[in-house]
Amino acid sequence: MPKRLTSATPPFVASLDDLAPMADYSFMDTLNRDPEAMAGGIDYAPRQVFSGHYVPIRPTPIEEPSYVAHSQSLFRELGFEDSLAQSDDFVRMFSGDLSHVPDPLRPVGWATGYALSIYGTEFVQQCPFQTGNGYGDGRAISVLEALINGKRWEMQLKGGGRTPYCRGADGRAVLRSSVREFLAQEHMHALGVPTSRSLSLYVSKTETVNRPWYSPGSRSTDPDVMVSEPVAISTRVAPSFIRVGQLELFGRRARKQENPRALEELEKIVLHLIHREYSETIDPSLALADQVVYLARAFRSRLTSLVANWIRVGYCQGNFNSDNCAAGGFTLDYGPFGFCEVFDPYYQPWTGGGQHFSFLNQPMAAERNFYSFCSAVRPLLTGDPDALQQLDQIQGDFPKVMHEQMEKMWAAKLGLEAFDGALFSELVTLMTQTPVDYILFFRELSSVPDDIEPLKKSFYKSRACAADPESFEKRWSDWLIKWKSHIRSGSREALSSQMKQANPKYSLREWFVVPAYQQAAAGDYALLHELQDVMTQPYAEQSKKVEEKYYRLKPPEYFELGGTSHLSCSS
Repeated sequence: MPKRLTSATPPFVASLDDLAPMADYSFMDTLNRDPEAMAGGIDYAPRQVFSGHYVPIRPTPIEEPSYVAHSQSLFRELGFEDSLAQSDDFVRMFSGDLSHVPDPLRPVGWATGYALSIYGTEFVQQCPFQTGNGYGDGRAISVLEALINGKRWEMQLKGGGRTPYCRGADGRAVLRSSVREFLAQEHMHALGVPTSRSLSLYVSKTETVNRPWYSPGSRSTDPDVMVSEPVAISTRVAPSFIRVGQLELFGRRARKQENPRALEELEKIVLHLIHREYSETIDPSLALADQVVYLARAFRSRLTSLVANWIRVGYCQGNFNSDNCAAGGFTLDYGPFGFCEVFDPYYQPWTGGGQHFSFLNQPMAAERNFYSFCSAVRPLLTGDPDALQQLDQIQGDFPKVMHEQMEKMWAAKLGLEAFDGALFSELVTLMTQTPVDYILFFRELSSVPDDIEPLKKSFYKSRACAADPESFEKRWSDWLIKWKSHIRSGSREALSSQMKQANPKYSLREWFVVPAYQQAAAGDYALLHELQDVMTQPYAEQSKKVEEKYYRLKPPEYFELGGTSHLSCSS
């Protein structure tokens, strides 16, 4: 079994030598290694992986790595000195070179396989072998598990090179997508939304790869040119990176008896998930069936809360397949994500995503992922009718629990004692028809205005509104009067303060990020660091200069602009 966690004084980590004694590789030490894995982790060609929980992989270092950014808040939490981020040994390790790490750090990391379900439907054709046994971490390689300050952390390189799951790709990430993920993880953590965390970001001074992207000014739906982009490695951190898709892989193998150890491997990965993510709420001495039932209930609670929080802050995952759904109940894999600006229930930043993964359809997508989760763990309950019935009940109640979380969230955003369906429905209609900026509207409403003038800061120009402005203003004024009759009692100042805790002022809009990664590609990280500072204080009233720059409507020239208003999954 992995080591149990204990509370501790924050460590003082100024070098890899200080970090090394905290290593505890529970995933590799307690779970099954792929029996066909290559010696020394040199295992880069696409192939089927039939069994085992992981493949040992030696990351491929990027050439001439250079520091771009690190998370000061996470470094503080881990007890890391800020200077560590630019020290030679740290840069070397977290840009993919494990060849000189001090003992007991290991020179080989690990990649994992998983299955794929899209909106609850299993797919196997996405792997090159048409079997589903070639799908998994194609460019994500975990390099460390450590017990730090009473918590377990897994550190994973994104862009660390080829693995057997790379499906013929190059295993690299580019600076553009790495900057997006780094800033998004920083921002989401500051918003109070459970998420994987950013540790560090390094770019190669010399290595580039070609990627499809958008030409300047392109309004194309999909990328229309190939561009050469700098290679980068970001390190993301979480208690674990076990996904629903991972459980599905072993659940499918157990259900179909694909190998003799399939049921055992499913049991081991589920118990490992409980130990890593749910040890504070699930007693390990319970029978397996009881632990699985408790896990389903706890994961449902986390997942419904997570998705309600996404919608609270305007976040759309874009591609919420089961392999992008962390079994620990936090935000994972920032690929084609976006933050809603012009309010649209069907806002979808990813051109390939479809309405089923759009903004206000995310609760339904979460329900489908929970269905996949329950299907995956079901083989462990065979022979226990009572546990199966409980699992069915937990799964069946998902829509009810999700609905409750959403109503609770909307009530908090609106400053209501209790959710009011009619008031909310009227608001959604007005927000869509006007239309309004999602973030600006709720922040301005949080000031509890006397009239609609402050709310107009969030209004975008539209033909409908321009054709009959008096009618729109009257409808808004009438709604505001109704709203005020429903809001919580007490002082305006107290209500405003409560609402502002639910409604951030600053949001990571794509048109802020684009110039940051463009300048970073030219070696200028000033704007990236400025964005990092602003977006890690999203609820704060910052300086007037910051407000003028980052608290405003989306300019007209960015509408329908490829790579800014929409993007492909290319990264």
